[in-house]
Amino acid sequence: MRSVFDVAAPAKLNLFLHIVGRRTDGYHLLESVFVLIDWCDILHFEVRADGKVSREDLTVQLPADDLIVQAAKALQHLGGTRKGVHIGIEKRIPSQAGMGGGSSDAASTLLVLNRLWGLDLSLQQLKVVGLRLGADVPFFLTGRNAWVEGIGEKFTPVAVPQAKILVVKPAQGLDTKRIFSHPDLKRDTESAILSSFALDAFGFGHNDLQAVAQQLCPDVSQALRWLKSLGLDGRMTGSGSAVFARMLHDLDLKEAPVSFQVKVCSSLPVHPLLGWAV
Repeated sequence: MRSVFDVAAPAKLNLFLHIVGRRTDGYHLLESVFVLIDWCDILHFEVRADGKVSREDLTVQLPADDLIVQAAKALQHLGGTRKGVHIGIEKRIPSQAGMGGGSSDAASTLLVLNRLWGLDLSLQQLKVVGLRLGADVPFFLTGRNAWVEGIGEKFTPVAVPQAKILVVKPAQGLDTKRIFSHPDLKRDTESAILSSFALDAFGFGHNDLQAVAQQLCPDVSQALRWLKSLGLDGRMTGSGSAVFARMLHDLDLKEAPVSFQVKVCSSLPVHPLLGWAV
């Protein structure tokens, strides 16, 4: 029986997030830069001969049919395999944080099972499956920091300076649908260009979702104020409640509110599973 243990599924941060329009089907058109960080979920895979897909939650309880299970079953169907898998998940990335934890788990599941099951599907084939699971999944499959456009499906690899980043997740989470459906959401930011971002990666742009998020979740404002008290200019990542700021030197973090998850992260130049599918 083949097994793969301690597979990392890294989180991402949106260094900025602009909404530049809206399609006729209601999907928002975005511009962002996604950067991988070393706040990771850890997955363990063991092939089953009976064709069943099972999951064991080693830390927090997840929904029965979460993206990990959905990814495994979708790949099983596409590859026509009779093999199954038992997946253990150490969930460390907070949910409703805007850090892409579920999408990252799904991407790592697709990459690992493609190998364990001997399917030899191409990266492009995996991306097609991934996009059906969630807009962020193809980014994690691609495995490189990227300038992101469209509804989140268009990627251009981009160099992001190596950095220490302080990430703060308040206790309260945020539901993506509530933010994107809010009448006060700004949806007409002028389109940016990649060369402008390259001049100031961590200071460029803003997050168009942040103002609405602060209305819906006061904890976001509290987290931003705490970063400000440390001399840091924070902003929200994605559509969740987590905020972040680049750290240029060590800080005393002992006085963080007890309800916050606070982690000093490092940006990653590439995904740990880069090259597992081509």
